[in-house]
Amino acid sequence: MALELRHLRYLIAVAEHGSFTRAAEELRISQPTLSQQVRQLERTVGVQLLDRSGRAVRLTDAGATYVHYARGALRDLAAAERAVTDLADLSRGHLRLALTPTFSAYLVGPLTAELHTAHPGITLEVREMPQDRIEAGLLADEHDLGLAFHGPHPPGIAATPLFTETLGLVTAAGTGAGSPPAGAALPVRDLAERRLALLGGDFATRGHVDAYLAAHGVRPHVAVEANSVQALTEIVRRTSLATVLPEAVTHDHPYLRPVPLEPALPPRTVTLLRRESAYESAAARAFTGLTRRLVHARGYPPA
Repeated sequence: MALELRHLRYLIAVAEHGSFTRAAEELRISQPTLSQQVRQLERTVGVQLLDRSGRAVRLTDAGATYVHYARGALRDLAAAERAVTDLADLSRGHLRLALTPTFSAYLVGPLTAELHTAHPGITLEVREMPQDRIEAGLLADEHDLGLAFHGPHPPGIAATPLFTETLGLVTAAGTGAGSPPAGAALPVRDLAERRLALLGGDFATRGHVDAYLAAHGVRPHVAVEANSVQALTEIVRRTSLATVLPEAVTHDHPYLRPVPLEPALPPRTVTLLRRESAYESAAARAFTGLTRRLVHARGYPPA
């Protein structure tokens, strides 16, 4: 029997679900057909790939090795298809971008506007997720590029520094009670007297803020926790609560005011991530250049 791509996809689906029934449902084929196709694959390679003796179907040692290379083959074939259809003149194309949530508040909007203006034929797929999932997705060829922060990256991830992100207190526009005059810094100890709205503990930004406050012996009064930056900006806009976010969040929101803290929070280096061995499409190259120009035009501090 000649090996076909569907056999690889069928085996991977069974391995991921641990069940022929659930894999067949996802693939929208009958369970007997799926079982027959996997048996054909095993006869072709001459070795048992699945252990069917238990409640859950599991890969044998040979099966685990085979699936590892099968995933790589499918990933490379998908990259080859994108390379063939990629047009250097950028009249069309597709870009898969993953980013950590804080960039949704101040960076992804301007970047999308610039991309759409310069290259309206390129479609953009944007996904928010934690940095570890961005890196895993890049390695699995689920994303073309990632926007995240400098730090230890897994092997195979290339990081290009873009700019330095500074964080500070963000309040509603106007000088509220207890706030310093415009441009003046607020001592970090004063945050103990402020009611704050902060991101939840699942966000890397919250961990960054918590570490900073703990280092200065400040125990804040957290009145609201939110799982989105957009929710925080609306809460701060309409209440007397303050938050701690990248100062760039205030650039496109005249109803928000940045208040620097003294001492300042440690800055973070924003990076553009990609898989080292990945094919770089014309759309990805264009987006990289556009991003560099945008952060320079906006005056973000260089990395």
